[in-house]
Amino acid sequence: MKPWSMGAMLATALACTAGGEAGAQDRAAFGAAMDAFARRAMQRVEAAPGLALAVVDEGGLVHAAGYGVADVATGAPVTTDTRFYIASATKSFTALSFAAMARRGEVDLDAPLADWAPPSGVPADIAARITLTDLLSHRSGVDNDPVAFRVAYSGDWTPEVLWRLTAETRPRDTSYGQFAYANSGYNLATVLAERRRGRDWREMVEDEVLTPLGMTATTARIDAARASGAVVAAGHFGRIPGQPERSPLQKTDATMQSAGGLISTAGDMAIWLEAQINDGRVGGRQVFPSGLVTSTHGSRVTQGVTFGPYIRTGYGLGWQVGRYGDDVLIHHFGNFSGSRAHVSFMPGRRLGVAVMVNEDAFAGDLADVLANYAYDWFAGMPDIEAVYDAKLDALIAERDRRRAGIAGAVEARAKRPRTLSLPNAAYVGDYVNPAYGTLTIRESGDRLSVAIGVQQALADYLTEPEGLRVELTPFRGEGVVFKLDADGRPSALVYQDAVFVRD
Repeated sequence: MKPWSMGAMLATALACTAGGEAGAQDRAAFGAAMDAFARRAMQRVEAAPGLALAVVDEGGLVHAAGYGVADVATGAPVTTDTRFYIASATKSFTALSFAAMARRGEVDLDAPLADWAPPSGVPADIAARITLTDLLSHRSGVDNDPVAFRVAYSGDWTPEVLWRLTAETRPRDTSYGQFAYANSGYNLATVLAERRRGRDWREMVEDEVLTPLGMTATTARIDAARASGAVVAAGHFGRIPGQPERSPLQKTDATMQSAGGLISTAGDMAIWLEAQINDGRVGGRQVFPSGLVTSTHGSRVTQGVTFGPYIRTGYGLGWQVGRYGDDVLIHHFGNFSGSRAHVSFMPGRRLGVAVMVNEDAFAGDLADVLANYAYDWFAGMPDIEAVYDAKLDALIAERDRRRAGIAGAVEARAKRPRTLSLPNAAYVGDYVNPAYGTLTIRESGDRLSVAIGVQQALADYLTEPEGLRVELTPFRGEGVVFKLDADGRPSALVYQDAVFVRD
């Protein structure tokens, strides 16, 4: 795998003109070290078809490169211009958009929804209590599963449908003020803001963040990007050794949403990280008012969890707050159906890393390993190559464990007896739930298929009577259980804990 590396060409020039946490010799030498490790990691782990990365310090780009292929169907090589889906790392862009509007006095982040949003279906007691800060920092204590499901998974929505579904906002099990991660806070915030201001979340992020920064390759409009001929990395799964498979569920415009709906490149993510490290200053230009970008980094709610090698102590506006080793690490990761992103920076060391991988189930953790290599290299870790070879050993062992687990589960499901009491044709039809939409059952050979919006998959059997097991989202099994009427005919089904009535 031969990387195309912008960093290799720019490192020497940048070292002479910019500061940074490392000396010029170290900075210039980093590209070759990173390339060698990335190639070795890709070869050894082999489950991920491709990845792109960018490393930035206060002086700007240190190194950017692409490795492998963007899509096994086309064989297009990954470069620093390849667009990867960054999933939940989108949240920091959406949150900064709101913060920019708040700085101009166009919205109050700490005002109750009832004070600024048009009258919606959000229950009055909730609207009178929670704020945009609550929604954007995951401390609101409320959720809205139907909205989150439609915009991220089924893609079956219109602005009018989402506005109606604001009435589905409900208290969570966790109380107000407690951290509980959920996409729906972002989704609800942008549905309300669109009705108030007439801009959907895509336009808001473009106007407030992407255009000012000059991030021309970053977009929520993935269908247009593909149609333009741009190389867009497809999601993959490395389930079979040496044969990564294209994920059956790829993102479309309909499922690109404010909590996880941008594609970006290594080059653009370098701009984004520079803006974070330098408080809105990029290439010597103050893009955002001083203090705006850093205002999103401070914790708005506490947490105390470990995610791999990272300790998470809080959550700001679109950013996880925590530590890697002894260093504060502001970060956000994301994954969905064959895509994985790592976006992070150390404000104390003025160093940031973005890694985007087009596989997430068996080698997605490679994104974190590569990012950590960059941080540890600049920290001068002794015997770093041996240390990270051991980390690759552990990643390979985990890959093999996951592969074996999936293979065993598939074999076990294949042995399950049929638990439907009627011929397949009796279950065929459309089943409707006002909140979640229409779920369709069809015959496909001797099996049944399940579809809702853009999601579709063949079903296996559940162990319980009248039940199907389906992976509308790959590797996430869900139950579809039919309800029979007094005459023994399927009249409804239960999916997502919701009842769908046969149309």
